[in-house]
Amino acid sequence: MRLYISSDMEGVAGVVHEDQTNPVDPGCAAEYQRFRRLMTREVNAAIEGAVAGGATSILVNDSHWSMRNLLSEELHPAAELLSGGPKTWSMMEGIETGWDLAACLGYHAKAGTSPAVLDHTYADVVADVRLNGRSVGELGLNAALAASFGVPVAVVSGDQALAAEAQALLGDRVRTVVVKQAASRQAARSLAPEVACARIREAVRLAVGDAAGGSTPPLFRPDTPILLEVDLQSTGHADQAGMMPGIERSGPRSLSFRHTDYPDAFRAFRTIFNLAGLG
Repeated sequence: MRLYISSDMEGVAGVVHEDQTNPVDPGCAAEYQRFRRLMTREVNAAIEGAVAGGATSILVNDSHWSMRNLLSEELHPAAELLSGGPKTWSMMEGIETGWDLAACLGYHAKAGTSPAVLDHTYADVVADVRLNGRSVGELGLNAALAASFGVPVAVVSGDQALAAEAQALLGDRVRTVVVKQAASRQAARSLAPEVACARIREAVRLAVGDAAGGSTPPLFRPDTPILLEVDLQSTGHADQAGMMPGIERSGPRSLSFRHTDYPDAFRAFRTIFNLAGLG
């Protein structure tokens, strides 16, 4: 049984502010160092649960910001760590190498969700993303990519808004671990880290056990051909990203891309927001 883990940071228990997740600003160093350790502890809890459930191979992809957050010296030895960037598949790098199921830990709700802790979709320049008309966030974009390689997302952790998003997207067979209740974008009532870790450990243990018995959540596969639509925060962002070949300008701040292959649509999305950020 092979488990893939994508680990973000905004959905970790206790995180409520960008300063706690910012590895770049020296003024945030003290808080960031604390919370990267809590991020590592939640990942270790998932690994422990996976091992208890019978997992034989585990890959953890560090998926936050610079993707160099998890403390490798503290990572559970049963797992391998994929860190750094850039990565072709970003938050899902390595998913293409073949896995039985995936867990998305420390995730957050899509841009425009309220109340939700630190809601966004990949980058601040992105206001909304739609797949075939359905609004999705990082979870939806990443679950669709996992599905392209035959991997179902079985466990998701974060706040209550992320859990609701997961169940609406992936169905009630996905195991959601709510580690905090958002009060606003930068406030939440959070579980103690030990309690959050215990719940993540158990959810992963059960999911791996279910998968070993042949029961997994359905794959999230958008119908083809795929229409990807991206609303950006300004017309300037759309001007910049709209220069990419194959992109259509569908509105003052909106771009669209059509393709029969979802991985290519995912790469187009990554290119759009990276170009937009240069404007």
